[in-house]
Amino acid sequence: MDLEHVTVTHAADGAVGRITFDRPERNNAMDARAADELNRAAIDLVEDEAVRCIVLTGTGGAFNTGADLTTLSGDASDGAYIRRIAGDLHRMVSQLVRAPKPVVCGVNGVAAGGGVGPAICGDIVLATESARFEFAYPRIGLSADGGSSYFLPRLVGLREAQRIAFRDEPVGAEEAVEVGLATEAVPDGEFEERLAAEAARLAEGPTMAHAATKGLLRSSLDRSLDEQLATEAETIAGLTATEDFSRGLDAFLGKDEAEFEGE
Repeated sequence: MDLEHVTVTHAADGAVGRITFDRPERNNAMDARAADELNRAAIDLVEDEAVRCIVLTGTGGAFNTGADLTTLSGDASDGAYIRRIAGDLHRMVSQLVRAPKPVVCGVNGVAAGGGVGPAICGDIVLATESARFEFAYPRIGLSADGGSSYFLPRLVGLREAQRIAFRDEPVGAEEAVEVGLATEAVPDGEFEERLAAEAARLAEGPTMAHAATKGLLRSSLDRSLDEQLATEAETIAGLTATEDFSRGLDAFLGKDEAEFEGE
């Protein structure tokens, strides 16, 4: 892929694919090209069967700060451009949330505006101790995008989501863990090592089982208990046909560590 503002890399064994916001001179803010590149990079890694875990992170001192405000005029003429950026950003988020493999978000710095949704959309969210989450939209008279209005109430509850949105106060890494925005706060100097280790751990796991659990969790809020129980039964029974189930059961009964292949 011809990418200018996004970097895509793979671990040595190809099992971890990493998307890095790479526009540090603009705090990883997105213009139309950057948003398009993010979407294309996500599609590529989601469709790559060799990739068993996807990492989303940033470079420099920011994760992602939403749309590049220097590209806007401040009037209704911005509408079409905002729709274009939001469209590609939303397609990327949707790809990652529905990906049949785990996604780890590595929040290496500030996530603001349109960067909040991507920062919290992962199955695991690691944040540097210096990271912060900023809703930011009220400062420029706009409403949420990037999925933040979807994820926030589901992760932290409606009242806490309202506090974050309407008070628009920065949420630090430790608080983000406490309220449910992030999984773990990591010292800045240990972040890259911890991020790589977490992704490698997930990539070595039972990919199809991870994908099934991911889907069950995502759909649970839209189903009744009986519907969810029925779906669980069908899903777990279906996974008995996978090679990883055979490997896992043999290893468990033999009191050994399973070596999953994602099949």
